[in-house]
Amino acid sequence: MTLLRIPRLSNVLQVVQHTDTSINSEITVIKALAEAARQLQKIHQVILMVDVGDLREGVLQENVLGIAKQIMGLKGIKLVGLGTNMGCFGGILPSSNNLGILVQLGHAIENQLGHEIEIISGGGTSSLLLIGNDEVPHGVNQLRIGEGILLGTDTTNNRKIRWLHQDAFLLRAEVIEVKSKPSMPTGTIGRDAFGNIPEFTDIGVRKRAIVSMGKQDVNIEGISPIDERLTILGASSDHMILDIEDSEHEINVGDEIAFSLAYSGLLSVSDSKYVGKIFKGGSHD
Repeated sequence: MTLLRIPRLSNVLQVVQHTDTSINSEITVIKALAEAARQLQKIHQVILMVDVGDLREGVLQENVLGIAKQIMGLKGIKLVGLGTNMGCFGGILPSSNNLGILVQLGHAIENQLGHEIEIISGGGTSSLLLIGNDEVPHGVNQLRIGEGILLGTDTTNNRKIRWLHQDAFLLRAEVIEVKSKPSMPTGTIGRDAFGNIPEFTDIGVRKRAIVSMGKQDVNIEGISPIDERLTILGASSDHMILDIEDSEHEINVGDEIAFSLAYSGLLSVSDSKYVGKIFKGGSHD
């Protein structure tokens, strides 16, 4: 079991109790993990994260050897690898060059400090494209893949992964109002409940549906109606409005509208206590 978020200093004991390995970038936290591991009479494994360009977590490249040497001197901790994160903050794409830096640093630890590096963790789903193109540097032996496995998509590279399925998750919301209304509000437009000034285009009277779901439940920019003839117009905290004028199916109060999920949609809805989760078994042909 590997913790994929760098630990908080305040929860090192739980990290050692419940995981075998954690990714880390702060020597202060690693020292605290070592102390917790000694208390629990365990050996906790650490992957040292290195920043090779995306500017999320990770030590600077020039500091890797010094920090690795400090980790090696700690009882209760074993340095098992180096890792990096790509695409999640800076949008930097993984490449043979930046992942090659990670491999070179692993060799430097082995050659200069005499410590074996078992794992070179070369990012996540965004690195799958390099595998398909046979461009992953020799030595990278781990990817931390989430989005690809769950959704069959690669947001950073803006693609669907053709050899994976994209329909493992479906979000359904009940229709609570159906009415034909003007497409332009009446009156002076100010800011909405979230402080934004909404913009509208007058396309006449349109049939609309409101579903019992809003921004408190899901990132609406991360969902799309399965019926491509429906359009999400916007949402407040607990209501979402859709244009259903062009749907080929009659939509009534009490019906459910289904949505597919992008990464941001799945992330938000999975953590929402307001959305029920139903797990079904099955397989694809």
